[in-house]
Amino acid sequence: MPTCVSLAVSGGSRRMKHNIPFLFMFLTLTALGLARATEVSEVGKPTFEADFPSGGQLRLHIRSGDVTIRGSSNNAVKVHYEGSRSDQINDVRVDWKNEGSTGNLSISGGPRNNFGIIVEVPKDCDLRLRVFAGDVQVKDVSGNKDIELWAGDLTIDVGNPDDYRAVDASVRAGDLEAGPFHQSKGGMFRSFEHSGNGKYRLHAHTTFGDIELR
Repeated sequence: MPTCVSLAVSGGSRRMKHNIPFLFMFLTLTALGLARATEVSEVGKPTFEADFPSGGQLRLHIRSGDVTIRGSSNNAVKVHYEGSRSDQINDVRVDWKNEGSTGNLSISGGPRNNFGIIVEVPKDCDLRLRVFAGDVQVKDVSGNKDIELWAGDLTIDVGNPDDYRAVDASVRAGDLEAGPFHQSKGGMFRSFEHSGNGKYRLHAHTTFGDIELR
């Protein structure tokens, strides 16, 4: 009887030793996954900053206003405001979620008028931006761009036009200027498409307003 118990314990021990590497790998991968996921919400702060890797994918949902998206050499997303007193940003809310190389930024609240929002992003990133209304500028950002607003003017610095494999831009009512792609249109339901040999895609749309690709 003791011999049987000894063998059972010994066999169980061998099985545990055999499974330890797999258990360690599972726990390590789980910990890394949790470490990569970050979720932050801030209200009433004059600035916001979060680490974000170059080459990632950024999805931005920003309230109406004068919005500037500017590329920088830093591996971070930074937000600050212009044209408002400190007591006018008490209800400005920033929600940030980062999972690996994908980041989601939402900005809401704040004063109705004369409110400028500046967002600095890594220069090399894929950008998806949605703004309901306002004047929107995107500059010094390479990578894919998918940008839409319902009403207002949209200006995008495209850089080298040869970097793009596909470009499409449209307005329902307004002017469409795209000097680097030799396009200039105005009126109702204006659009153009361009195909090239580059690696990036650019999509730009505003329902009511003007688009300038420069």
